[in-house]
Amino acid sequence: EWSWIYSLVAGVFSVHVVQKQFFPYFWKDFFYLMKVIRYGARLEIFKLNSKVVTVIDTFVQQAERIPNKPFLMYEGISYTYQHINERSNKVANVFLEQGKLKKGDSVALLMSNEPDFICVWFGLIKLGCSVAFLNTNIKSRSLLHCFNCCGAKTLVVGADLLDSLEDILPSLQEDSISVWAVKNQSSRLEVQTLLDKMGQASAKPPPPALRAATSLKAATLYIFTSGTTGLPKAAVITHLQALKAAAGFWAYGGCRDDVVYIPLPLYHSAASLVGIGGTIELGATCVLKKKFSASQFWNDCRKYDVTIFQYIGEVCRYLCNQPKAEGEKEHKVRMGVGNGLRQDVWREFHQRFGEIRMCELYGSTEGNLCFMNHIGKIGAVGRSNFFYKLLFKYDLVRYDMVRDEPVRNKQGFCEHVNRGETGLLLSRIGPTSPFFGYAGSKELTEKKLMRNVFVKGDVYFNTGDLMAEDAEDFICFKDRVGDTFRWKGENVATTEVTEVLGLVDFIQEANVYGVEVPGNEGRAGMAAMIVRTGYEFSGKKLFDHVLQNLPAYSRPLFVRLQESMEMTGTFKQQKFNLVKSGFNPSIICEPLYFLDYTEKSYIPLTDRLYDSILSGKLKL
Repeated sequence: EWSWIYSLVAGVFSVHVVQKQFFPYFWKDFFYLMKVIRYGARLEIFKLNSKVVTVIDTFVQQAERIPNKPFLMYEGISYTYQHINERSNKVANVFLEQGKLKKGDSVALLMSNEPDFICVWFGLIKLGCSVAFLNTNIKSRSLLHCFNCCGAKTLVVGADLLDSLEDILPSLQEDSISVWAVKNQSSRLEVQTLLDKMGQASAKPPPPALRAATSLKAATLYIFTSGTTGLPKAAVITHLQALKAAAGFWAYGGCRDDVVYIPLPLYHSAASLVGIGGTIELGATCVLKKKFSASQFWNDCRKYDVTIFQYIGEVCRYLCNQPKAEGEKEHKVRMGVGNGLRQDVWREFHQRFGEIRMCELYGSTEGNLCFMNHIGKIGAVGRSNFFYKLLFKYDLVRYDMVRDEPVRNKQGFCEHVNRGETGLLLSRIGPTSPFFGYAGSKELTEKKLMRNVFVKGDVYFNTGDLMAEDAEDFICFKDRVGDTFRWKGENVATTEVTEVLGLVDFIQEANVYGVEVPGNEGRAGMAAMIVRTGYEFSGKKLFDHVLQNLPAYSRPLFVRLQESMEMTGTFKQQKFNLVKSGFNPSIICEPLYFLDYTEKSYIPLTDRLYDSILSGKLKL
């Protein structure tokens, strides 16, 4: 009579064994997908009711629910939800009394990381304005271009950045743009001051009708994508994108007791949308750093009991490059959320600082697709499965490196790549995944679109990223389209070469790019690198390493030693100026080396050697 129980137990056990063997990630995928669907349903309800509960609405609710909980820690000072809420009300009331700003206007914000960045941002949103975050590294010519993009007629500037506007203040006046400095007083007549007026202003909330949003597709922010080449572009951020980004920490298992460390610039979507937005969604606390500091990172984490930190680009590499210290694993950090973490750094980071769960996100500021590596597999930016593909329509298509364009077949359509092959990532634009483009430029928006991809009339967003999907449905980033170059008829992926160079003990950091050599097809590999403190550059050692680990076509032919690397504001390596300056020893004053197979070493690149390369005497 017990046989049916035994059969049931045996059956359940068999299913469990089969699941573990053939579908090892089934439950993790299932629970993650449930979260995605749950959050998606919430957004659908907003659509149906035509009443959107925005990120700022959630903040106001949290300020009423947990007024005395610290929302923000900055330079040792704690700011509660109520304090930031009331201070942002004061900002709103100053502009309300001025009567210049109205619902729907856009305002530019040029500030460094500080609590008032958030107060001004929230205050302006409470008036129903959209806010354009300006990159603090932007030079004056680009700044004027940014105003034209988003149509802002008001600029709020941080006290520490006012001087950087000196040469464009007359141009701003000509364009009748009013400039407000976050100061008590200013010697400049054309600049109005905000802090003194906030001192007099009421902390009462402005009418909620001003900030009320009826559509998820209404713009709330403009975030300028860091132009590694050319002028910055203003990505339109709607309430839909802001709400999706704010769910990042929650989707990864964040909770209200977490303390989030934000060392990234607030003008970037990672810090503002994922970091601040995510903290609000959880009702948690965040620690804001004025500027990222690798040497202060772990001390800050211990001081503030940080549990989640945000990273981007090279941040984790900088932490690994710090001198080793006692007790590096003594901290409460359990999770890192970000993107751009290389495999070699990921492994070293785990060895040094403990098994912190690294949660890679993939998605551009303006993009309509997001991947999350919720499993934590090293080297993957995301994970997909059958159900995910039903919800989010994306494809990897063949890409021709020589022509620098997707391959089209005889019918004029793109072709899917096989499993495991590298292809260009495209994301279909439709009602569930709209693309909002760039402000002030139909042309730039159109450039990111691909039409008639698989059938006549379809439209896809071109991410410009080369990806591969493996047999287990993990998605790996291979390279940016512009960063891959051809040499000897082969594709050289800069990311892969950089990872291999990173394994050499004396190399602290490497930046790989292609340079044109007259008389040769394609571009030859070149690496700019920083030598680790206490080490010396060894041409012989480097030669042996690249010979052993890289195919002939992807070995850097030229090496340039640098004291420091040029970076974008979001810790991505700049390649533009390096490519432009090439490998001419009479122009570049830094040490240059050349890969010499006869000497079996990287040897100094002299003027004579340079001339024989140019004349074609020395065959590459």
